[in-house]
Amino acid sequence: MPFDIKTRVKELEDELIALRRDFHMHPELGMEEHRTAGIVEDYLKGLGLEVSRMCGTGVIGLLKGGQPGKTLMLRADMDALPIQEATGLEFASKTPGVMHACGHDGHTSMMMIAAKILSENRESLKGDVKFVFQPNEENGCALDMVEAGVMQNPSVDAVMGTHLMTGMRIGTISADDGPVMAEANVFRLTLKGLGGHTAVPEDAVDPILGAAGVIQQLQAIQTRELSPHKAVALVFGSIHAGTAANIIPDKVELQGTLRCLFNSKKEPGEYLLDRFERIVSGICAAHRMEYQLEWTFHDPAVINDAEISAIVRSAATDVIAGTDNKIVPYVTMIGEDFCRFSQEVPGTFYFVGVANPEKKTDFPHHHPSFDIDEDGLAIGVELHVTSALHYLNGQLQNRPAE
Repeated sequence: MPFDIKTRVKELEDELIALRRDFHMHPELGMEEHRTAGIVEDYLKGLGLEVSRMCGTGVIGLLKGGQPGKTLMLRADMDALPIQEATGLEFASKTPGVMHACGHDGHTSMMMIAAKILSENRESLKGDVKFVFQPNEENGCALDMVEAGVMQNPSVDAVMGTHLMTGMRIGTISADDGPVMAEANVFRLTLKGLGGHTAVPEDAVDPILGAAGVIQQLQAIQTRELSPHKAVALVFGSIHAGTAANIIPDKVELQGTLRCLFNSKKEPGEYLLDRFERIVSGICAAHRMEYQLEWTFHDPAVINDAEISAIVRSAATDVIAGTDNKIVPYVTMIGEDFCRFSQEVPGTFYFVGVANPEKKTDFPHHHPSFDIDEDGLAIGVELHVTSALHYLNGQLQNRPAE
C-alpha cells in the first residue's frame, strides 16, 4: 500500500533541521569529516542498514528492499570549505576559517532523513538503495570511491544526487536532460622571463607583459576557436609576480579554471586543453619566454541520462502537487564530481532551489554569507524518497490509497 511521504517528511522536519544545523556548526574540510562521518555511520546503523566505510571518511549504507529488484545509489557530499563564516547565524560555524558555504550540510541531513523514511518502508521496496555519503567533493573524491569499488557489492544500476542551489528560488526543482554542470579544469601556468631594472627593460624579458598577452589571447578559445553554441568559461583567479615597482620579475604565476558544458576529451578535433597550450606556447615564443603548464584538477561535465531524469521529473511532479512550486530548467558552469558516478551507470543530478531574499539566502555558493532557506530541506527529502520509489517501484507513492 502506498505510504504518505509528505506527512512523514513533515513529522521529521524538526529532526532534519536540527541535523543540518549541527553539521553547520561543526564543519569539516575534505578528508577530515571524522565527526560528520561518525554521526552518519551511527545513524544508519540505528536504521538497521548494512554500513561500511570507504576512502577514510566515506560512509555507505545499504538498504535491502523486501522484494527483488534493481539497486539505486543515492549520493550526498559532506565536506565544508576553508572560508570564515560571516552569516551571523546563531548556529554559525564554531570552527575558525571553516564553514559549510555550499550546502553540503543540507545534503547530508536530507539523505539521512530519506534513508530513515525508506528504511521504515523497506518491505515495499522492489530492490535496494545504496546511500553513499561522500567525503571531499570539493577536491574530487568521487573518482577515488569509484576506483575503490563503490559501484559494486551490490552492483549499482542507476545513480541520483542533488544540490541545493541559491541560484534557484525556494520552491523550484530542476532535473534536466543532458549537460547540467560543467567540465572543470584547473590550471597553474608559470611564465619565465629574465628579471632586471625597469629603467633598462631592453636587458630583461618581461613576463608581466607576456602574461597580459596570454590572458587576452586565451579568450579567443571562447570567441574564435569554438562554436558559439558551445558554452566555455575561462577565468584567471590568481596572478602573482614581482616584489617592487622598479624591478622586472623573472616569472609570473597564473592560476584559473577552464570550464565547458561538454566532455572536451570526447569532442572531435583538437582537444580543448591542447588549444589552450598552443596559444600559450605561441605567445611565449613571441615574447622570448619559457613556460610551465600544469593541469592540477579535471572533472568531466555532469551529463544527465534522459530516462533517469524523466523519472525524477515524474517524481518532482508528485512532490509539488497541490503547491505553488515549479519544475524549471537550470544549468550551471559550476563543476561537480558526481560526474564520476554517472559515467559508470545512468544517472541524474537534480537541483532544489533555496534562494529567498527575505531570509538572505540568495548569496552565491562559496560566499562567506552563504545560507539556505531551510524550507528547501523537506522538498529535497521528499524528492529523494519519491524518486527512489519511482525508479524501484515504478509508481506514484505519495497519493493516498483508494
